[in-house]
Amino acid sequence: MAIILITGGARSGKSTRAEARVRAFAGQGVYIATAEALDAEMRERIARHRTRRGSEWIEREAPLELVAALLETDGRGARLVDCLTIWLSNLLHAERAWEKEAELLVEALGEQKSPVVLVANEVGLGIVPDNALARRFRDAAGILNQMVARAADEVELVVAGLPMRVK
Repeated sequence: MAIILITGGARSGKSTRAEARVRAFAGQGVYIATAEALDAEMRERIARHRTRRGSEWIEREAPLELVAALLETDGRGARLVDCLTIWLSNLLHAERAWEKEAELLVEALGEQKSPVVLVANEVGLGIVPDNALARRFRDAAGILNQMVARAADEVELVVAGLPMRVK
């Protein structure tokens, strides 16, 4: 069993790297998607991801109920969670207590029997946002990433398509 966090900036190659890590485990991969196709642009992004991955994945959508999806899919092969940052955004928009959800996620990760590879964006590397909501999101994303990184067996930072082992 392994918990692997793959983080990096937008379009850094995180998802492609995460897919490769999941494929390295035996059995069929389970893709747990947190994004929702709420507009045409997001529908196109999701379609590109599906095309790149191919049809060999079992797909599970979990825009809010990530912990339940992990518990339900444990034992069915390695799972890829793409992505924690969108999951966090979904929680904030739904006005759910993200801190409690993050604690439950970390607890669930510690109980997994099958590998889990999680993708998250590093959003705090740029300028300080000019509004309270954006600062709240940036801070929450940083805290969530730290929590998951502590629970992870491995952490990789992907920059320009190149993975660097952090933990």
